[in-house]
Order: sequence, then C-alpha cells, then structure tokens
Amino acid sequence: MFRRRSDPGISSPTIGRWTILATIVLVAAGCASAPKPPRQIDDACAIFAEQPRWYRAARQAERRWGTPVQVQLAIIRAESGFRHNARPRATQGQLLSTAYGYPQAIDGTWDWYREQTGNRRARRTSFADAVDFIGWYTDVSQRQLGISKWDAHNQYLAYHEGHGGFQRGSYRNKDWLLRTARRVDQYAHTYGAQLRQCRRR
Repeated sequence: MFRRRSDPGISSPTIGRWTILATIVLVAAGCASAPKPPRQIDDACAIFAEQPRWYRAARQAERRWGTPVQVQLAIIRAESGFRHNARPRATQGQLLSTAYGYPQAIDGTWDWYREQTGNRRARRTSFADAVDFIGWYTDVSQRQLGISKWDAHNQYLAYHEGHGGFQRGSYRNKDWLLRTARRVDQYAHTYGAQLRQCRRR
C-alpha cells in the first residue's frame, strides 16, 4: 500500500504518548490547585491562619455590607462545610436543587445577586464571591425583614427559606432546620469570641 513519508498517521505512537502525558499533567495540576476545606473548621483563627486570603475577603465583605465575619463563616460552615464545589445530595422523590459552591446559592438567587451588584463574573466556587454574596443577601434581609446582621439564627432562616418563605414562617414546622439555625447561631458566637482573641494576639 502506498503511503507518503511525510504522513505519520493519526495513530503515531509518539503523538499518542505525548497526548497521554499532557493529559496526566493537566489533571494533576487541576487536582493540586483545587481548594480544600480548612483542617480545623471549629477554630476561626486556624481557618484564617491557613487561608489568609479568606480573612481579607471576609473583612472586605464586612466593610461593604456590615455583616460580621463570624456570621459569614457560620453560614458557610452550615451550608457547605467550606467545600468549594459542594452540592446537595439527591433525595428520592425530590427535585435536585441547583444549590452549589461555598454559599449553596441556587441559580436564580445567584443571578439576582450578580445583576444587583454588577459582579457578573462572580463564581460560587470563589470564597471571596461567596462571602460577598452572603453580605449582600443578609443586607437585603435586614432591609426587607428587619433582621439584624448580627442575628445569625434568623438570618440563616431567611437565607435558607428565602425572604418570602421567612415572612410566611415556612421554617416553623421544620425541626431539622430550626436545629441547624441554632447551630449556626452557636458557630457565630464561638467564631466571634475566637476572632476577638486572635486579633489581640
């Protein structure tokens, strides 16, 4: 069979090896750069010692929206456990939620945030964007519902149920949600006390 010498063919062993090697390098680089949850999620000082950029982002969100850093952390801990790519688990008989990322914001609410703030490139897998979203959302909750930004318990209920749901009291018969809201309040108090200590140090 006639074959041109300049044509190595698409199944050339050399090309195949380079393609496989390049794929392995890209996958390894992606895995290495994927952010991991902090090792000590019970300690705000340890979280920020491990992730100093997170502290700067949380302080910036606090200055912009007035939502305390400890409330931001408490909500993210309850929603995603500080996992950047968290998704809700599928439950039999229920539609899968579009909640995603650090803040577990659903598509519609995230789009609303981007439209209202002009932060069109915001990503739910970015901690900085997530805390800015939480600051914005809690600011809306204060203006629309009168909930103090320091009130982690009720801010979380409004965050989880939406402003309309909170007004209707949709959380009242959800014991699991009320327990979670109490935990969020405890997280916020604990984180606040820890931050006061490490700021002194």
